[in-house]
Amino acid sequence: MSYFHVFAALALVCLLMLGGCSEARSASAIQFDNSYYYGPDGKFLPDKARDAYIALMKHHGYPVYPNIRKDIWVSDYGTGQFSKLGLGAMMWANNEQDRYMLQDVYLMPGQMLPEHWHLDGENGNPAKREGWLVRHGLSHIVGEGKDNLPKEVVIPKCHCNGTATVRHDVVAAPGTFVPLNRVGAHHWQFAGPQGAIITEVANVHTSPAVRHQDPAINKNFLGK
Repeated sequence: MSYFHVFAALALVCLLMLGGCSEARSASAIQFDNSYYYGPDGKFLPDKARDAYIALMKHHGYPVYPNIRKDIWVSDYGTGQFSKLGLGAMMWANNEQDRYMLQDVYLMPGQMLPEHWHLDGENGNPAKREGWLVRHGLSHIVGEGKDNLPKEVVIPKCHCNGTATVRHDVVAAPGTFVPLNRVGAHHWQFAGPQGAIITEVANVHTSPAVRHQDPAINKNFLGK
């Protein structure tokens, strides 16, 4: 074997090793223990959640737009288990007068968006009609239909004691668009091991018209 071939083989090994290390570093960049999101008093720290979502964006090559960090809405729904149940969302447009909405939804690896549904809203706005386009990662988009929920989707105990009323799973990879099957249907999502970044399109969103299956989450979200 010539020196050239030896050099080429060594170079390939180095590239593979570096690539593997790079991949390992990249994966670890979006893994956060639940304690990361809470202070010594157990209080939820929204800025820590925003930092995690920024890491998720960078991990997937999603553009980190100016001011996006401060504008991301985040919540653990009062559960104290943000790593298992929570949400980040960037509302790009929500025009109640002309009735159109566009937002991006962010989920950390293995994070659940709780089961909920939509009612008719204020000012004559009809119940939310929506659909989801997965941009990065993978999301289990769950709604009405035959129970086909795979074993890797583990509903956390902090959500209705580990249960949900709808369990029909559509495994959505990048480029997959999943519409709500009917107005008022219950639905929820669960992110894959690389998290998920999802574009949601709808007629309009009004928070007072959202209802959650879990009474404790519903009370926290609505504030009553």
